[in-house]
Amino acid sequence: MSNQKDFNWEDFDTKGFGEGYSKDKRAEMEALYAGTLNEITEKEVIKGTVVGINDKDVIINIGFKSDGLVPRTEFRDLPDLKIGDEVELFIEEQENSLGQLVLSRKKARMVRAWSDIEAALEHDNVIEGLVKRRTKGGLIVDIYGVEAFLPGSQIDVKPIRDFDIYVGKKMEVKVVKINHTNDNVVVSHKVLIEKDLEKQKAEILNNLEKGQVLEGVIKNMTNFGVFIDLGGVDGLLHITDISWGRINHPEEVLNLDDKVQIVVLDFDDDKKRISLGMKQLTAHPWDALSAELEIGSKVQGKIVNVADYGAFLELAPGVEGLIHVSEMSWSQHLRNPADFVKVGDEIQAVVLTLDKDDRKMSLGIKQLTEDPWTKGDMAAKYAVGTKHKGVVRNLTNFGLFLELEEGIDGLVHVSDLSWTKKIKHPSEFVKVGDELDVAVLELDVDNRRLALGHKQLEENPWDTFESVFPVGSDHKCTVVSKNDKGAVLELPYGLEGFATSKNLEKADGSSVEVGEAIDFKVTEFSKDDKRIVLSHTATFREEAKAAPAPKKAKKKEDAPASSAPAEKSTLGDLDALAELKEKMEGGKK
Repeated sequence: MSNQKDFNWEDFDTKGFGEGYSKDKRAEMEALYAGTLNEITEKEVIKGTVVGINDKDVIINIGFKSDGLVPRTEFRDLPDLKIGDEVELFIEEQENSLGQLVLSRKKARMVRAWSDIEAALEHDNVIEGLVKRRTKGGLIVDIYGVEAFLPGSQIDVKPIRDFDIYVGKKMEVKVVKINHTNDNVVVSHKVLIEKDLEKQKAEILNNLEKGQVLEGVIKNMTNFGVFIDLGGVDGLLHITDISWGRINHPEEVLNLDDKVQIVVLDFDDDKKRISLGMKQLTAHPWDALSAELEIGSKVQGKIVNVADYGAFLELAPGVEGLIHVSEMSWSQHLRNPADFVKVGDEIQAVVLTLDKDDRKMSLGIKQLTEDPWTKGDMAAKYAVGTKHKGVVRNLTNFGLFLELEEGIDGLVHVSDLSWTKKIKHPSEFVKVGDELDVAVLELDVDNRRLALGHKQLEENPWDTFESVFPVGSDHKCTVVSKNDKGAVLELPYGLEGFATSKNLEKADGSSVEVGEAIDFKVTEFSKDDKRIVLSHTATFREEAKAAPAPKKAKKKEDAPASSAPAEKSTLGDLDALAELKEKMEGGKK
């Protein structure tokens, strides 16, 4: 039948082969011959038999009037192919321009593959494929000669970090989606695992109870804990339940894919949230503390955390004590704990309190040195009247705190900063970090209190001012500022005075303005209150001169305001003031 394509009925007649056959007989013979041939349709898959093999082609008989030739390269997967073997073929053309039957085994395999893939999707069949290579987001799997996509999320129930380990290996998969438009196939291996895990998961959940010890695999790690696969069921191992010691991230002690022993701590009613613990499988380190550890003991440890209020010292994993910032230095001026220690420092400390039942301990490092308030002779060193120099550590509305030495602080009240200036806030006089000379005004060792003064380093100039600025004396003053009540005046020797609004009137009826330097007459002087009241109006009105002095200064003004004694003391007092002024200016420098 291999040469049927050359048979011609016309030749049959002309060559004498058909002699003696009538037209009816010929039609009968034609029908008989046609009955031995298969009816074939293009673009369909049929079976054929190998009738010949050469170096280039394989000759296939499909029961048609002619045999077909298929390139031998399409049979590479069948190295043992031999004559008589049956194979599937795709009919591309019944007869090409050369009159030959065109067959393709490659296309036949592709058509059959898509048919099998669609059947696998329809009947939920398991297919074995070969992982050819990795691609973005997953793997390429060969199933029946068709390249299918296996997403990374569908490889396993746990996250896969290295896709390359699957390349070149066989894997069972299920078809989950077919896109005929793009000829894309999506498969999953995870669905096969999930089915196997369902029974295991149900068994675990049914038997789950608090205190149960299980084995799991670390599935995922976060900064707050670890998710552990218990066999289809996930549980959370919080970072605080990994170790009795302090850790900043689980990766410090654990690794992904590690098998670990854990204990069930808790779970909700639906058993969807399972809390696990690891440190609970070992004894608490507080229970192993030495019996010799007691209040007053010196201990060695490492700083594991620094907060605003103090630092935590780890004596052993899981055993920590708090060093409050107030226990870091004898100084009453509290600073930031970071000024004394930092994480990782190995230091010594003294046990201040110890509660083994509640597992709490407070520590101190200032106790490693002697208390400055108890060492030496404080009473003699800081006796009242002694002079010292210190550093301004803090400013308040009422004064400033001066550190004379580590642990020895004293208060300088705002009223003890200057004899002459009215200081509303210490910041007008000094700033934090400045050095300041002081004298001790009061010492209370028992209550750790030290009162200091700066102005006491100089003599009180108001004793002399009393004779320089007597009531009724005239002085040239400059108006510094004005308000509704009156004006602040700048007097000689850096003093300030005050004049009420009605005493600012000039002879022409106008008012003294800010910045104007003009004569004023003293109407009131108070050494105790360090107050001088003046009037410009009184310099040109006799009524003002004869007006009674304020009640507080009445006794001092029994004599007329313009009496001679004020002038008699002027020359001698000016020499004393000049000397005093020199001292004051030297002190300021």
